[in-house]
Amino acid sequence: MTPADRTDTAGGARRTLAVVGGGIIGLTCALAAADAGWQVTVVDAGRNRRAAWVAGGMLGSLGEGHPGEDALLAISERSVRRWPAFIERLGDPRIATAADSLFVATTTADAAYLTQLADFVWSTRPHAVDRLSRIDAAGVRARERAIGARVRGGYLATGEGAVDNRRLLAALESALVAAGGRIGTGRVTDLADLDDADQILLAAGAGLADLWPAAPIHLAKGEVLRLRADRMTVPPPRHVIRARVDGRMVYLVPRHDGIVVGATQYEGDIEEWRSGEPLPQAVGVAELLADAIEVFPGARDYALVEATAGFRPCSPDGLPIIERLDERTVVAGGHGRNGIVLAPYTSEVFLELLADDGALVGVREERSTT
Repeated sequence: MTPADRTDTAGGARRTLAVVGGGIIGLTCALAAADAGWQVTVVDAGRNRRAAWVAGGMLGSLGEGHPGEDALLAISERSVRRWPAFIERLGDPRIATAADSLFVATTTADAAYLTQLADFVWSTRPHAVDRLSRIDAAGVRARERAIGARVRGGYLATGEGAVDNRRLLAALESALVAAGGRIGTGRVTDLADLDDADQILLAAGAGLADLWPAAPIHLAKGEVLRLRADRMTVPPPRHVIRARVDGRMVYLVPRHDGIVVGATQYEGDIEEWRSGEPLPQAVGVAELLADAIEVFPGARDYALVEATAGFRPCSPDGLPIIERLDERTVVAGGHGRNGIVLAPYTSEVFLELLADDGALVGVREERSTT
């Protein structure tokens, strides 16, 4: 059955899909549905409520290789493989800002932590040996000459790149509209307001529980800094730099005009999210700046143009929740820190659920490891 066959009603009209949430998951799934022939309308609560607005944009699979997260590592790898075609579909190559990542440490304990992660990846994903390689301090400096003096060796993750999250969101919106979709602004508080839609996707991120009270998610608040370079400063790094600094993780993600630094993590407050005005904490901003400058000293001369806070919706096991709730409603949420990297994977699973005509009610995606 072709997409056109699936999306035609008996009378020949295109079937309709209402997407609640205009973040990375909602927009990616909406575009996939529009490409498959659905008439799509997205209702978005505003960019300040999008987790993807406050993000680094890392496309990490091997970098998410923590013990106990085998399934997440597998689906992340699957999704990363689909990113080149996804960027090509969006038609803007400048969405990509880096091709590879450096994992570096500043102390012996930090180095041991990274070694533990690398050993886990090598033991569970032996085919990844050629994409995750050990690198000494000289090798790090050969790739990033402006790296800090305390930085020891680490690991090079080939193909672990990054995207400009905000450019990505804009490209998704443009592509969706060009495909015939519509985007509106507002908060959906009752699914009865969407009775005209044949199908509904709940991709409301942190607001998922307002529409699905049984949603097994909790919120994590995090802060991200945006630093801008100029012609007098050291150029931004070419790699994503994921550093362990005195026991804390910090990432520096290249942009064409600077770097994004992140990210702290605290327990989130749903009422602060609902306010639409989450505020960064001074201590989080201070630690991020200090660690970023430790790793990349030239950042001290960059302009601090933005310090923002956002909320990530997290599932209990760290895996996304992609399932059909009833014959009209599918949910995609709980991606935590991995919404951007898992967007192509999520849209694929969503299209499968969308095509089942309600046959998989109550069945949760099994997160294939292939």
